[in-house]
Amino acid sequence: MQSRIRRTGALVGAGAVVFGALAVVAGNQADAQQSAPTPLDQVIGEQLQGKAALGKLQPRLAELAERNGIAEQKLQQILATDKTSWLDKTGKLFFREPMATKAERTATAASPRWAAAPVRSAVAAGPAFELHSKPGANRVIYLDFDGHTITGTAWNSGGRPSTVNVAAYDTDGNTANWSTAEQDVVRDVWARIAEDYAPFDVDVTTQAPAESAITRSGSSDQQYGTRVLIDPGTWYQSGCGCGGVAYVGVYDEASRHAYYQPALVFTKGVGTGAKNIAEAASHEAGHNIGLSHDGTASVGYYQGHGAWAPIMGVGYSKAISQWSKGEYTGANNKEDDFAVAGQNGLALRADDHGNSTTDATTLALGATANGVYANDSDVDVFRVANLAAGRYTFTANAAASGADLDIKLQLLNSAGTVVATADPAAGQTSASTPTGLSASITQEVAAGTYYLRVDNVGYGSPLNTGYSTYGSRGAYSVRVTAG
Repeated sequence: MQSRIRRTGALVGAGAVVFGALAVVAGNQADAQQSAPTPLDQVIGEQLQGKAALGKLQPRLAELAERNGIAEQKLQQILATDKTSWLDKTGKLFFREPMATKAERTATAASPRWAAAPVRSAVAAGPAFELHSKPGANRVIYLDFDGHTITGTAWNSGGRPSTVNVAAYDTDGNTANWSTAEQDVVRDVWARIAEDYAPFDVDVTTQAPAESAITRSGSSDQQYGTRVLIDPGTWYQSGCGCGGVAYVGVYDEASRHAYYQPALVFTKGVGTGAKNIAEAASHEAGHNIGLSHDGTASVGYYQGHGAWAPIMGVGYSKAISQWSKGEYTGANNKEDDFAVAGQNGLALRADDHGNSTTDATTLALGATANGVYANDSDVDVFRVANLAAGRYTFTANAAASGADLDIKLQLLNSAGTVVATADPAAGQTSASTPTGLSASITQEVAAGTYYLRVDNVGYGSPLNTGYSTYGSRGAYSVRVTAG
């Protein structure tokens, strides 16, 4: 700048003032460049566990919070209190989940029997690998059981192999085929996760989508999702001793979406049974959609009470696991799971049935109608016209595997007056099998038109014995039969 001033020494008056101002601006810019903060990846250098990261990066907390799309106070709490929280070298938050206990890993209930015979490949396995919860949705959660190559991702950094070939799920030591038991696990895992995510406008699937249906290429790309890889290997798990890993809030990441894929569930850490894999997979996908852990001041993962646990806690021993907003005693995380998911690209699905007798869905005697209870304020009503006088059974069944929805069923007459109500007490016969979520009414009725009203309910107190209506959402079916 000095040489530039010498070259213009003949200039005087206003011109000299202008060049003097330019010199000041240029000097300020140079000072600003010299004082610009060091890039985070140069400061962090390596993956850091929560407390260590906070100790090193406290002055950069606001920048880290913005980087992760999390409130500064919330991020500080996570790093300070959650031992499973980590920052990668770019400052991106992820979690390493603890392993299930030995008792939890080995206490696996038998899956329902769907498969008829062993098959040689996932493609040939037919039904187990062609499952969709909402075909055509722009959002996807792909449950990958048949192996995957991980390369060019965050999981390949930190000294880990640049390419990892993850093997397919296997429980019988025969990798040349899929046994009926293995197919049944795939089917049961899908059913449980499809139920957890039923309120959302997302397709939970076991059929491999095009990569473009998972990866988001930019902010204008509205078709994207996540891959949850069921990993039987040790390449990552042996180093962390964990049950799964996933990045937080990357579901709708627009710039480096593929870099933060996939979410991983390790069977070495959670076991090979459907219940545990499903709980872990829903949990890891939950991190991808921005959710943090549900715990208490003394416990990182709340294990629940009664038959209930939060999905973002740990639900291996509870038959009813639901999304939560921290209504139990001592909850350290009050975030609204449904709201956070919506902020990270996963909206609730639209209402599918009328809410009153005036716009009720018609239901024929002997037919089955399916629905999804997606919003806590929803009520679904069905019209059964011209019943003859007699005895009938009116049934509303919750999902057969891993139900989240607790149903209250009411029978109304043609005037809209409640004739009968069914709302059984909830519980569990095992960690995999809830009770009291479906509802049934057997009633003698006069000839006429009747209505069925399906409503969601809670059970007990969300503080310590049960749950509220908040997470009581999911799929159901209704049916009316004679006799």
